[in-house]
Amino acid sequence: MSKLIITCAITGSRIQKKDTPLIPISPEEIAESAIASVKAGASLLHIHVRDPKTEIGTQDRSIYERVLSLIQEEVDPVICLSTSGVPGKNLDHEKRLIPLELGPDMVSFDAGSMNLGDSLFLNPPDFLELLAKKAKETHVKLELECFHSGMVHTCIQMIEAGLIERPPHFQLVLGVRGGAPATLNSLINMAAMLPQGSTWSVIGIGSAQLQMGIHALLMGGHVRVGLEDNIYYRKGQLATNEQLVKRMVNLSRELGRDIATPDEARELLGLPPRMNALDSKRR
Repeated sequence: MSKLIITCAITGSRIQKKDTPLIPISPEEIAESAIASVKAGASLLHIHVRDPKTEIGTQDRSIYERVLSLIQEEVDPVICLSTSGVPGKNLDHEKRLIPLELGPDMVSFDAGSMNLGDSLFLNPPDFLELLAKKAKETHVKLELECFHSGMVHTCIQMIEAGLIERPPHFQLVLGVRGGAPATLNSLINMAAMLPQGSTWSVIGIGSAQLQMGIHALLMGGHVRVGLEDNIYYRKGQLATNEQLVKRMVNLSRELGRDIATPDEARELLGLPPRMNALDSKRR
């Protein structure tokens, strides 16, 4: 098997301090948690940013820039920025595309609309086509987030049409209300659909994070952990991002699979060598 890429999803856009005091909200908190996660073994960071006043996700470019600057002063991970928007708000397409302007290694690509718990998560075809086009123009790789097998099929169609570049990287999201359940059968079925040459990772929501992660690392896939998806280390014990990363590092090594460094993760994902995500000369 290849070395394991551990993604850490630092904060997401919904969980607040009332849910766990350990969730990072301010740019400084997000960066501090991200740096600790990379030093613990994460090679890829999935980053949302928050409005410090409301604690809810935002697409504010200046906040993204502040977080990235702080992170890159200390560590050199693969950077994936979120294009998912703001909870409860249907942002116009251009605001959702702001992360592409910052020159990240990757951005998220949520491959369809769905009921997300009690809300509607809109990703219409025109937005997906625009995002894919802009990503190709700016040489940013897409993290193909698929919440059920229909979204995998959508991505495959777009790859075959030349809208999404090869080799694709899939993020299989299991356990969201409205999506595929967090079961081994779901993971096997979705992984079996992926085109040859793909890399893939798994997200298990809540208590399924650990179980799905172990299945993925044994199957040759990669793993995402972090407070965006799960706030507990075990029942009743709140976690930090660093703790969740360290646990997956230890489990993977016990099972005989080494951990990828950021440079090794770039090679596995088909990314170019390191470039500063804030370097305006990159594009």
